[in-house]
Amino acid sequence: MRKLQLRVHSPAALFAFEAAARHLSFTNAARELNVSQPAVSQAIKRVERALGSKLFQRRHRAIALTEAGERFYSDVSFGLMHILRSAERIAMEGGASHVTLSVSTAFANYWMVPRLAAFKANNSEVDIRLQTTDRDIDLAAESVSLAIRRGGGRWEGYDCFRLAGEEIFPVCSPAFLKAAGKIESAARVIDRELIHLEEPYRPRPTWADWFRAQGVGYRDGGEGLRLNDYALVIQAAIAGEGIALGWRHIVAGLIEQRLLVKAFDASYAEGEDFYVLWSNAQPLSPQAQRVLDWLRSQAEPR
Repeated sequence: MRKLQLRVHSPAALFAFEAAARHLSFTNAARELNVSQPAVSQAIKRVERALGSKLFQRRHRAIALTEAGERFYSDVSFGLMHILRSAERIAMEGGASHVTLSVSTAFANYWMVPRLAAFKANNSEVDIRLQTTDRDIDLAAESVSLAIRRGGGRWEGYDCFRLAGEEIFPVCSPAFLKAAGKIESAARVIDRELIHLEEPYRPRPTWADWFRAQGVGYRDGGEGLRLNDYALVIQAAIAGEGIALGWRHIVAGLIEQRLLVKAFDASYAEGEDFYVLWSNAQPLSPQAQRVLDWLRSQAEPR
């Protein structure tokens, strides 16, 4: 490491270079590092003298990376990120107890929350935090331990296991079904008020898919209540606003509580189940492993 010290003088010089290259601004780099702009400029000049090569092109009120600067920035940013992830992993293993589980709002409300008391009863020392999101995030980049995803069971860079199978059927409130009357066939579902999920980022089955599976012709003309979050769809169904498509693992508890009932007993599935995912780029912390083991104990048999 003596040779490295001769080339870059100090870790602070690397930090100054990385920040300036990322912002393409000595001023913004100085602001981020809480030092003066001349301090950043001088640190980078020392590195350039030691390397014998210019890293930045100085222009009027602007800077740009040279070809050598581009190469150096690529290696420096990669190395610093690798060090950061290693430090975070060690810190996590050293005693931090909070575990982040990334889930949809509906999964959090109707699957996870009803089970939290049972989890806490045997894992009181684990601080589990639910992160609700409307899109599938990069777990490693966001420092998220675990996630629930719908898919075919293969994600590059992740390990997973199947938590629940996909089964979708129409649901509504008992009061709505009583007022609407018994539905004798799938074709008669069209005559009722339908609640539509219009996910902005995750593709999900629609009423058109369900009707097609039942052999019923259906054209979505834009009518009915339309919501962009599945938790809102379920809440609207409970409130008696119409019939919604219910994923069995989400609505099963609500059916047991008689908050929802099957509007018509005909299921649909696209073959994409729900999985627990975690990055295989680094080992899970002991606390995250506890959560993973518990989720595995809740998994449905195939």
